[in-house]
Amino acid sequence: MEGFAGFGTVINVAGIIIGGFIGLLTGRMLTKKLQETLLMSCAVSVIFLGIAGTLSNMLKINSDGSIETNGTMILIISLTIGGLIGEIIDIDGHMEQFGKWLRAKTGNDSDSKFIEGFVTASLTICIGAMAIIGAIEDRLLGDFTILYAKSVLDLIIIVVLTASLGKGCIFSAISVGIFQGTITFFAGFIQPFMTDIALKNLSFVGSTLIFCVGINLMFGSKIRVANLLPAIVIASMWTN
Repeated sequence: MEGFAGFGTVINVAGIIIGGFIGLLTGRMLTKKLQETLLMSCAVSVIFLGIAGTLSNMLKINSDGSIETNGTMILIISLTIGGLIGEIIDIDGHMEQFGKWLRAKTGNDSDSKFIEGFVTASLTICIGAMAIIGAIEDRLLGDFTILYAKSVLDLIIIVVLTASLGKGCIFSAISVGIFQGTITFFAGFIQPFMTDIALKNLSFVGSTLIFCVGINLMFGSKIRVANLLPAIVIASMWTN
């Protein structure tokens, strides 16, 4: 299927919006107890997605059956430096303020879960190699395959999140549009730096942040995941 540069992101945004409305309709038919169970199910799924992605990059099975651990220093240094940069910039605070602005502008001031839904959904579907590589291939190769696959995954995730956290999750479509759209626009500049090592490290640390998102879903917002986002950039710059 042919399209213009950025078409994959448009499809992705549409998938999120569709998933959000399905989630709203589904959520209205569920009791509070069922919504809480659904949220916990989503939290567990996100936690194990994060664990699987992290361990797949961190553990290596040798020919003799022994297990070797790799990437410990990348993880520690990336999260430490990235967290320091994120705290200075206060990405989490800016996302929350943007969430408050959206809540006010959309007439949802009475929705106590709006900001939590917006921030949680945005972090869940923006973090990861699929968003970055998909956006680059969208622009440079005209190949939307990765973003098509991501659109389906995001639709399912947003259905579940919206059913339990409400309409704030739908507005994560804005975050995805801005994030992937920016990458698509600057694809020519970014692409040379996205080597196999950079992608592996990005996936490694990105999966760890996805795990943190799952922890917040399970136990409440205790980790300022947004302030750890620069860790992905630090990891991508790691060359060995």
